[in-house]
Amino acid sequence: MILILFLPALIFEGSVKLDVRELLRNSVPLLLLANAGVLMAAFVTGCLVHWLVGMPLLISLLFGSIISATDPISVLAIFKDLRVDKRLSLIMEGESLLNDGTAAVLFEILLGAAVAGGLSVPKGIGLYFLGVGGGAILGAALGYLASRVTETLDDPEIEITLTTILAYGSYLLAYRLHLSGVIAAASAGLVLGNLGAKKGMSSRTQTAMQSFWEYISFVMNSVVFLLIGLEIHIRELLSNWSLVLLAIGAVLWGRVLSVYLVIPVSNRFTAKIPLRWQHVIVWGGLRGALALALALSLDGTFPYREQILNLTFGVVIFSILAQGLTLRPFLQILRIAPASPEIQ
Repeated sequence: MILILFLPALIFEGSVKLDVRELLRNSVPLLLLANAGVLMAAFVTGCLVHWLVGMPLLISLLFGSIISATDPISVLAIFKDLRVDKRLSLIMEGESLLNDGTAAVLFEILLGAAVAGGLSVPKGIGLYFLGVGGGAILGAALGYLASRVTETLDDPEIEITLTTILAYGSYLLAYRLHLSGVIAAASAGLVLGNLGAKKGMSSRTQTAMQSFWEYISFVMNSVVFLLIGLEIHIRELLSNWSLVLLAIGAVLWGRVLSVYLVIPVSNRFTAKIPLRWQHVIVWGGLRGALALALALSLDGTFPYREQILNLTFGVVIFSILAQGLTLRPFLQILRIAPASPEIQ
């Protein structure tokens, strides 16, 4: 219920406002970061947590999948204030949208493996591509259908209701078909935002829709943090502070490797991402509501659930406070804010 309630709204809100043409223009780094980058970050983080914290390897990899998705909401707000290059903003936002889906698919596969007691690698790879590919096709088809319907309407309330049905309907249908609901909701939002909204909605309806989904996203983020606060026992969290620090180090190391190894590959095939931007992508890879929602969705009887919750909460708080609050001076030290002509 946690996933069904929160994920469709959080994912749809991020996808419906993105320009698909800009995403396609930067598709190589985005796809590499969201697929190879997420898999690498989850694997490295999981192995390090297994080695440093002592949790079983499969449980540690599950934690790696939970914490591998990024949430750049506060980062993008800083970018906007400092007039950072739009391409860097798009890479951060597009990566977050895509890696949410891949992280959720990986989480579902590893969770099933943990419950079943194991999973063969070929079967896991097959489930991964089936979930991602099938979810994308289903979401795009439903988004196109909803876009055609909006062309026949001119009523903000009805059209906003239709977007809500699309967000949750695409997620639930994909979930029912054993595909990725997150990928389906993201694809539906992309198609509706770039086809239905621009061709079938008036400017008044577009403004109302964007305001509605921004508010819904704000509420969902707030409720997720409240729920995790109710689940966390502060005394237990403080008593395990050393394990939390080790988990933070593992997550940061996983992010470092995934960015610095993947982006040089991308630079061979598309417009280069400067090294200074890569530093920002590493440090700006904050964790947020998606990681908390995935951790909360674990059943109360799931082994190591309390430890996973504590580690997830500790990493999220560190990323928001330490990374989020130091990002502005970090950008100024790198001379990325405001954007200079040489990197535009």
